[in-house]
Amino acid sequence: MESVPKISLVLFMLVFGTHSSEDAPNIVLILTDDQDIVLKGMNPMTKTQQLVANRGATFLNAFTSSPICCPSRSSLLTGQYAHNVKTFNNSENGGCYGSYWRETVEPTAFPVLLQKAGYQTFYAGKYLNEYYSEVVPPGWDDWHGLHGNSRYYNYTLNENGQKVSFTDEYLTDVLSNRIVNFISNIKPGTPFFAMVAPPAPHEPFTAAERHQNMFLNETAPRTMNYNLPCGPLEKHWLITMPPLPLPADIVANIDIIYRKRWQSLLAVDEMVESIMSILEKRKVLSNTYIIYTSDNGYHMGQFGQAYDKRQPYETDIRVPLLMAGPKITPKTLVASPVALIDIAPTVLELAGLDVPDLLDGASVLSTLEDAMEIEERQLLIEYWGEGTPETYNPDCPWQKKDKLSLCTVDIGCHCQDSWNNTFNCVRHLANDLDIIYCQFKDNEHFTEAYDLANDMYQIENVAYDLLPSIRAKYDLALTNLTQCAGATCRRIY
Repeated sequence: MESVPKISLVLFMLVFGTHSSEDAPNIVLILTDDQDIVLKGMNPMTKTQQLVANRGATFLNAFTSSPICCPSRSSLLTGQYAHNVKTFNNSENGGCYGSYWRETVEPTAFPVLLQKAGYQTFYAGKYLNEYYSEVVPPGWDDWHGLHGNSRYYNYTLNENGQKVSFTDEYLTDVLSNRIVNFISNIKPGTPFFAMVAPPAPHEPFTAAERHQNMFLNETAPRTMNYNLPCGPLEKHWLITMPPLPLPADIVANIDIIYRKRWQSLLAVDEMVESIMSILEKRKVLSNTYIIYTSDNGYHMGQFGQAYDKRQPYETDIRVPLLMAGPKITPKTLVASPVALIDIAPTVLELAGLDVPDLLDGASVLSTLEDAMEIEERQLLIEYWGEGTPETYNPDCPWQKKDKLSLCTVDIGCHCQDSWNNTFNCVRHLANDLDIIYCQFKDNEHFTEAYDLANDMYQIENVAYDLLPSIRAKYDLALTNLTQCAGATCRRIY
C-alpha cells in the first residue's frame, strides 16, 4: 500500500470525483470507546447495522495500531503511528495531551486541514484521556470536549471554552443532542465535518436507565481461548499470572459486565439513528459520508484475563469499521486490512484535499473497488506497558519492584498490565496468509506468533517453530515499521 496504482487513481476520480467547495461532501465520524468486534460487540447495534452497514461498507479486517485509548485516538486524529506522535500511553508523561502533542502534533491534525478548506467542524465527547483544558484545540468551530476519561454521569465538558459540569444528564444523550443541534443549524451549502465520541462501552459500563433491563440472558462468549490457562512458552508471562483458570465468581462478574457493555451501547445506537434522521430531515444525507468505528477492542476472559485491552490478540486489536455515503455500494464487505491511521487520509481524500506526505496511513477508498480481494499489507501494532512502582496495589500479593499495573482484587489480582507488557507486532495479511508476529521488550525478549488462518483463537504460539528465514523477515519488518514515517510505513518488508 505504498502508493495507489495509476489505474486506481483514475477509477477513484471516475467514481468519487473531485469536489468544489460548493459540492464537497459532509462527513460524520462516530468513535466509540473499547467496543470489540470479535466478541459480538456490534450485535446490540441493530439500528447502526441497518442505517450504516446495510447502506454502505463493512470492513472485515479493521485494526487499531495501538490497543489503548489515548495512543489510538492520537493516531486516528493524525493518520500517524503512536511512535511518530509520541503518544505512548494514557498519562501526560506518556504523551497523552502532553506538550509535544499540544505544540507540535495537534496543529497538524486533519480537522485543522478541513477547517482551513472551508469545512465547519464539530466535536463532542471524549478527546484524549489527559484533556482537562479550557482551551479549544485547533481545527474545531464547535467544541464540546469531555474532561478526562469516559464517564456517563458527573462529568465536565469544555463547551466552546466554557467549563460546564453535569450531574444527572446521561453523557451519550447529551452528545447526541449536541451533534443533532449542530447539523440542524448548519447553513445550507456549507460542508461540515462532525465527530462524536461517546463513552460506551468503556468502564464503568453504565447504561441509560431505560436500557438497564436489556440482554439479561446474555453471557460473554465462551470462545476456544476463554479462561484457557497458558504455559510460560505459550504466552507472555503477564498472561500466565495466577489465578488460572479464573474462579467461578470472577467468571460470573465477567458475564455481568458483558451485559452492561451491551446495554450501554443502546444509547449509542439511538444516537446513530438520531444523526441519520437529522441528516435526512436537512436533505443532506445523500451528500454525507458516515464512518463508525472504535478506538480499540476488548477481551473478556480470554486466556484467563478478566476484562481489559492492552494485549496483541484479535479481541483487543480488531475494531468495528463501517462506512456509508454517496457512491458506496450498499452491503459491501471489504476484506483488505485497514487501520485507524487510515481514517485521516480517507477523510481528506473524501473532502478533495491533498493528503500530506507525513501521514503513515492510506485512504481506504481504493479497497472498495475490488472489495473481497485482499490487498497485501503489514500493519504495526505497538504498545508500551504502564507498570511502575507507583501503580502498586497493596491489596494484591505482589511487590512494588514488580512494576505491575491494574491489579485489583475483583479480578483475583491477575494484573492487566506491567512495565514489560511492551510489544511491537506486525499484522500481515494477504490472500494467502494471515499472520501476527510480536516481540516483547522484556528481559527474555519473548516472541509470540500465530497463524490465524489455521488458529483464529491464537492458542498455539508458533514463533519458535518458524524457519530462521521467516523469523528474520519479520524481525526486519518490525525494525523498519517501528522507525517508519510516511510512505515507509506502507511498504511490505
